[in-house]
Amino acid sequence: MSENPEIRRLIISTFKLCGYTIRSGCPFLVEELAKIPQEDHRKLLEDMCDHVQRQNLSAPVLEQQHLELAFKESQNYGLNESETVFSVIPDAFAIPSFVYDSERKKFLPSGQVRSLLGDSGAKGECLRNRYYMLWQRTARHEMFSKSVLDRNAAGFVLRRVENILCTSKMRDVVIMGLFTKFSDGKFHVEDPTGTIALDMTDAKMHSGLFCDGCFVLVQGKYQEGILKVSSLGFPPPEAASSSRAYFGTANTWGGPSKTLLKYSQRLKTVELTDTEATIIFLSDCWLDDETVMEKLRVLFEGYDDSPPVAIVLMGPFTRILEHYRVLKERFTKLGNIVAQCPSILAKTDIVFVPAADDPPSSNILPRSALPDFLLSDLRRKVPRAVAATNPCRLQYCTQQITIFRMDLVTKLCRNAIKFPETGLIEEHVARTLVCQGTLAPMHMNVMPILWQFDASLSLYPLPDLVVLGDSTKSFTTDLQGCTILNVGSFPKSNFSFKVYVPHNRTVEDSMIPSDDSDQP
Repeated sequence: MSENPEIRRLIISTFKLCGYTIRSGCPFLVEELAKIPQEDHRKLLEDMCDHVQRQNLSAPVLEQQHLELAFKESQNYGLNESETVFSVIPDAFAIPSFVYDSERKKFLPSGQVRSLLGDSGAKGECLRNRYYMLWQRTARHEMFSKSVLDRNAAGFVLRRVENILCTSKMRDVVIMGLFTKFSDGKFHVEDPTGTIALDMTDAKMHSGLFCDGCFVLVQGKYQEGILKVSSLGFPPPEAASSSRAYFGTANTWGGPSKTLLKYSQRLKTVELTDTEATIIFLSDCWLDDETVMEKLRVLFEGYDDSPPVAIVLMGPFTRILEHYRVLKERFTKLGNIVAQCPSILAKTDIVFVPAADDPPSSNILPRSALPDFLLSDLRRKVPRAVAATNPCRLQYCTQQITIFRMDLVTKLCRNAIKFPETGLIEEHVARTLVCQGTLAPMHMNVMPILWQFDASLSLYPLPDLVVLGDSTKSFTTDLQGCTILNVGSFPKSNFSFKVYVPHNRTVEDSMIPSDDSDQP
């Protein structure tokens, strides 16, 4: 388009500043820019340059197909055509896996072909990946960084086990490794280079719930093959904004988008302007309990005038184990209730997250979604019903939400080597999860996992919200910009549930009123 020389010059100069030469396709781009307001030209071209860089071209020469792809992606503002402002990532088995490259000092896609039946080395590889993730995070912390050590003689030196074993004694030792109990009944700390026995007699424990199988920082004095522990703590936590710098723009969260939607400015604008958006969370949705079904009917009818983005129902979906056909009838009945709420039917995703007692019963994480057989009739009435794995993930605009149905608080307290004497239990739980960077911070005999799908349990980088479906008392706490929310049991807490407001990142307590609440 020679009649638009100014637009042509702007296109060439913008791409030239980014290091690219346009060989073909400039007339196409001139024609497209002529259709939009002039004040938006430069911003669009800068977005296109960003998308061109993600194409990983072998040479800085652009053809028309490169420009067309970049233009299409910039028009979608980083989203694929199949994505919306809200999306459910229901399959934990499809969550991408990343491993730390110590030479390049960044995380790279593992590229491993994963299997439910991992080989003999899969368990060790799983633990090594956790270790190196925590090691690189800890080594960057100000307590261990070289810049601090240069200025402050009181700084710590993070050592590996092999460095300790080659000496007969060493004072002021700090090691990070797997905290484990051997068959002799003694605790050891283990890393990829070796194992050291621990003397825990005078150990001072920092905040958190320390279980066999978690990773710890151990400080003490080494002598004659024994490390006499003076202090036991967790690896320091790290804000998600710092962690993401080591992943680049790769989509670590899952879903069809090629890049991480956390960086989408358009989604951020939607997130801040949509003040009415809410997400509802309930746990222990016993469909075989008539009182629970009635309360669910009240909930759906009550929200039909102002439908939420999603309603997440966590299991177990029966109070008493029943035959599959009986449970299917219960889901069909729930579908009939939802079908009477036209606004929810049209605008709200209904997400089902199974518990360990739901079919097909499994004690291994991640847990498969509910079978299609159970939800077939419900889906005919409620097309937006989603059967998710446990755990599963949600994406609302730029916010990342992890959902996990397990009595995790109970399990952590039961397996802790020493119960904390001070502090709130929710603070200890939050610190344990955030510092460990996983939903399964204990021995695999206690909390079995599928080794090659450990990425689905990862909390690194930290999501914005972690939703636990634990039957204990509900709570909400924050740490390092991550909100840890325990929903509590719907029927055991007078039919209370949680409402998350993404606009201001707040959690509201809500409750279905009792039948006699309106009586004088």
